[in-house]
Amino acid sequence: MIEINPIQRHLFLEGIFLRYGYDFRQYSEASLNRRLSALLTSQQKSSLIDVLGRALESVESFREMLPFLTINTTEFFRDPLFFREIREVILPILSTYPSIRIWSAGCSTGEEVLSLNILLSEAGLLSRSTVYATDVNPNIIKRAKKGIFDSSSMQMFAKNYAAASGLRSPSEYYTAEYDLVRFDPKLMENVVFSEHNLATDSVFVEAHLILCRNVMIYFTRELQARVIDLFQHSLAHGGFLGLGSKESLRLSPAAKNFSALDFRSTLYQIKPASVEKKNFGGFA
Repeated sequence: MIEINPIQRHLFLEGIFLRYGYDFRQYSEASLNRRLSALLTSQQKSSLIDVLGRALESVESFREMLPFLTINTTEFFRDPLFFREIREVILPILSTYPSIRIWSAGCSTGEEVLSLNILLSEAGLLSRSTVYATDVNPNIIKRAKKGIFDSSSMQMFAKNYAAASGLRSPSEYYTAEYDLVRFDPKLMENVVFSEHNLATDSVFVEAHLILCRNVMIYFTRELQARVIDLFQHSLAHGGFLGLGSKESLRLSPAAKNFSALDFRSTLYQIKPASVEKKNFGGFA
């Protein structure tokens, strides 16, 4: 791993923020150093200043670099018990609403969105649900929209789907095309994809359920607090927030505004009237 000069890292991140509005300045130092080292290796450079020069001169060059700055690790029904809890606890409550709004923040390549929509479909709620799927990386969003995945991931899909108490045969949801699989396009008809930067962007929807899983583990404590504040102002009264298995609200200043579903859960419900709601823009 190439050692990262902290002054060069600071200048690189500031330059990217000023030129393109992508704010990675409050990502954890260890995570950033790993990603920047990989970026330098890919560019065959030893100085982040040289890489920054290329990024500032060319939008295309920056877009090539962006995947090195973001984390896109995901899988279908990741942590199956989490999705089983959504199926058994959350969806019966959401089923009482005439329409349902869900925000998948940091949607990556779309596995989580499809997993969620499969649950909604099996509960008969897909047609009255809108899922807002956002990510900081526009290239990742393009991939997610296609609903096409490597066939090698279907074994994990089937295993996790069964553990999440799936009701059908997994193969009912996709068709095989050589070494790829294409998921049923109907599972994506209710999805609104959009770029959104959790570090800088604001409230844009009032959601009944927000999923942001395994994203904040790469943030500093300050940025985590900022994102949780964003989520609590984006939730409808009594709405739910789902985090990753290694994430928690316990040390967050906003913890007092949420109730955990149980002591093992990473699903939380916002307490009624716990925060003053902000005006919504964008996809209201």
